[in-house]
Formats: sequence, structure tokens, C-alpha cells
Amino acid sequence: MKLGDLTMNKNYMDVGDSAIVPQVIVLKMSYLFMINYNYLVIDNTSNQSVIVDPAWDMEKIEQALASARTSLNGILLTHSHPDHIHLAKPLAAKYHCPIWMSNEEIASSGYKAQQLIGIDMMPWSVGQIQIHPIFTPGHTPGGTCYLIGDNLFTGDTLFAEGCGMCADTQAARTMFSSLEYLKIRLKTETHVFPGHSYGKPPGQKFSLLLKDNMYLQFKNENDFAAYRLRNGQNILSFLDFR
Repeated sequence: MKLGDLTMNKNYMDVGDSAIVPQVIVLKMSYLFMINYNYLVIDNTSNQSVIVDPAWDMEKIEQALASARTSLNGILLTHSHPDHIHLAKPLAAKYHCPIWMSNEEIASSGYKAQQLIGIDMMPWSVGQIQIHPIFTPGHTPGGTCYLIGDNLFTGDTLFAEGCGMCADTQAARTMFSSLEYLKIRLKTETHVFPGHSYGKPPGQKFSLLLKDNMYLQFKNENDFAAYRLRNGQNILSFLDFR
């Protein structure tokens, strides 16, 4: 399915003995020089859906909801940077749905919203879709990825080509630990949907990242931190707005 900058990916998720097929609609959003990817994840059984990190283009989100004939039942925020939370409040107000963010990110950022619900790492369901939050601090103190079936939504923790910027050595070491945990936690066939792309389209298999992403090759946190914090990087190329 294609609709302008909307594309759809299907992957299976086991719930009990049945196979649910969540639709992942990829929404490419742009504002000035910034490009973000939002994701609408749909349970076709109940016609309920959640959106990940909505930003920049309300009309495109509403078009996707209408085209898929689904209701918006929740907003998943990976972290609190403006380019990932921009439309969370207006969407929550319009569709009367909750906004989910990790308790750690709420505490560190001070983010507030009337419909905001702080989460720990316990899974929950929307319709028949199970959402498994995975705590991945480093880019921010409370950064969280969301695993839905064989789809991982990573925000700025992990890109196909790299990983998010880190503020200092301790944050970089924390990022290393988060990426190491993802290596243990994920199946190689998991599809990775990051907040930004630097060449490869969203939905790459984790096996490809394990092979090609240099940030997944480091053996210790000190070498990782030294490289992540190396001089000469253009912070704007990472669309990092702290």
C-alpha cells in the first residue's frame, strides 16, 4: 500500500495460539530541514491503533487514520525531544487517547500532558496488539523502544546506520549498555523502525544492522564512548534537538 509518503509493512505477532498481523504504516514527516519518521501501528481485528512519536504534519496522520479506517487509541513516545513529541498533545486531545512515556523520561524532562501516563517496562495491550517497552537510556535518560510483534520502534536510540547522539561519556556508556541489551533481547528477523533515516529505509532487519552498523560492533563501553563522542561531528546531521 502506498499513499503519498505513507507505506505499509506487515509482520506477524503471536498472541496465544493465533497470529495477529499488525500493519505498520510509515509516515515520512518533514519540517524545514528536519525529516522524521512516525509510525501508525494497527490491529485490524479491532481497528484500533497507536502512533509512535507523532510530529510535524497532523493532516498526514489524519489521512492515514482515515485511509486505514482505524481509531487512534494511544500515543507511544520514545523520548521527549521536540521533534518526537510535537503532535502528541493535540492528537491526544482530539482523539481522547493516552500518551505513554517512561517514568524516567518524564522525571528527567519535565514533560507534562493531561493524558500522559508514565510507564514502567511491563507490557500492555491495545486491542490484540501487545506492546513491550524496552528501556534504552543513553540518548536521553529515559529513552524507550517499543517492541510490537517483530517490529521495534527505536526513536533516536538506534538507526539503521548508527545511533543517537549522547551528551557526555556517562550517557555514551549507558547507550552502549542499551545497545548491548538489544542484541540479547531481539530476534535477528526483527524489523527496526527508527525516528530518522540516513540512507536506508525504515524496517530493516536487525540482522542487517548487526552486520553493517558500526555502533553494534564495539566490544567495550570505553571504545564505544570515545567513538560516539569523537570530534568533528555535525550535530545537525543527527537532527538532535535537546
